[in-house]
Amino acid sequence: MEPLHIIGGGMAGSEAAWAAANLGVPVVIHEMRPKVATFAHRTGDFAEMVCSNSFRSDDHERNAVGLIHWEMRQAGSLVMEMADRHRLPAGGALAVDREPFARAVTERLKSHPLISTSHAEVTELPSAGRWIVATGPLTSPALAESIRSATGAEALAFFDAIAPIVYAETIDMSVAWMQSRYDKGETEDERRAYINCPMNRDQYEAFIDALLAAEKTEFHEGETAGYFDGCLPIEVMAERGRDTLRHGPMKPVGLTNAHRPDEKPYAVVQLRRDNRLGTLYNMVGFQTKMKYGAQTTVFRMIPGLENASFARLGGIHRNTFINSPTLLDTQMRLKSRPHIRFAGQITGVEGYVESAAMGLLAGRMAAHELLGRTLPPPPPETAMGALVTHITGGAEAKTFQPMNVNFGLFPPIEARGGRRGRHDRYKAYTDRAKQAFTEWLS
Repeated sequence: MEPLHIIGGGMAGSEAAWAAANLGVPVVIHEMRPKVATFAHRTGDFAEMVCSNSFRSDDHERNAVGLIHWEMRQAGSLVMEMADRHRLPAGGALAVDREPFARAVTERLKSHPLISTSHAEVTELPSAGRWIVATGPLTSPALAESIRSATGAEALAFFDAIAPIVYAETIDMSVAWMQSRYDKGETEDERRAYINCPMNRDQYEAFIDALLAAEKTEFHEGETAGYFDGCLPIEVMAERGRDTLRHGPMKPVGLTNAHRPDEKPYAVVQLRRDNRLGTLYNMVGFQTKMKYGAQTTVFRMIPGLENASFARLGGIHRNTFINSPTLLDTQMRLKSRPHIRFAGQITGVEGYVESAAMGLLAGRMAAHELLGRTLPPPPPETAMGALVTHITGGAEAKTFQPMNVNFGLFPPIEARGGRRGRHDRYKAYTDRAKQAFTEWLS
């Protein structure tokens, strides 16, 4: 049988390869790493997590992200299987021990009899064969130029920022304390998955002053930054108003200072466990474009982090994606070159699970096509269906920007017997989605 070629071994490419191979289609994964490095990757493993280690909420009853987790599990997702196997305590979130997770995905793919790997860089869109482009936000410059040439339009771009990681042993626990917001989590370990660093008003104001004054990464001439709102650098948030951070990633709600339970913090910096050993903690929501020297100075102003050592400092990189609503058909194929599909973040979805889910769909659709069948996309009432509908025509092309899965993408549910509360409405969305997805799978 003609093989399916997949460019990129990230979340989307890994999931696409697994989905297609398990339908009996031979697959070749073209992953340029480790021969050709990127700004953010450290290894040549498939599905390497380069930013957060969290797949976000795992609540499939009332949360759109948790619902897409559920759908992927039902569909035999490799990414979700390995995420569950290498799960870390994180309250209601699905956090992953990133290095063992990526190694496990890599080993499973490389041991599949129908999957082979090439580490040569693909520099232009192929003219023949069946292909899925799943190169993600760090598409190589040569391939990005080929995509721009093929589509006849400029690819959109924004700048993505990475949060720092702190060595746990360097956090002052006489100041900080362990607690998940609102004590979420079924076990004590899950309820203590976060370390919290409190600030009073004077400390917060001094922190904001230093943050705004710190030396930042400058953009090249002619470049403009169009940030995705779900991953804004903290200094960009601070520029929008001095209290923006205090009402965002530094909000003090749902937390009680274990050292001073009668004092309400003015702001709180949360750090989430980043590995199973609990030796590394990720600064939640602290993506930044500050230069390295400024980062250590400013972040050590946070109570509890005065002597912090950083396993990784924050950074910023260019993130490229296509205007999918104008370029892709409902089968995720490039309209001008239907032998090529696109999947993952390059299509304008944002987040690990959203990228993997689009890879799963693209892999299944491509495999069915090679087998002489047509697989319709999931219904728009499902999480996967809502997302693929959004990127293949549901979104406004003129204002298209990267999007996480959310209930705003779903067809509305009419209230019955009076107005629904928010939690009841979300439960109705997930109930309807599960029924529709189960029918689509069958």
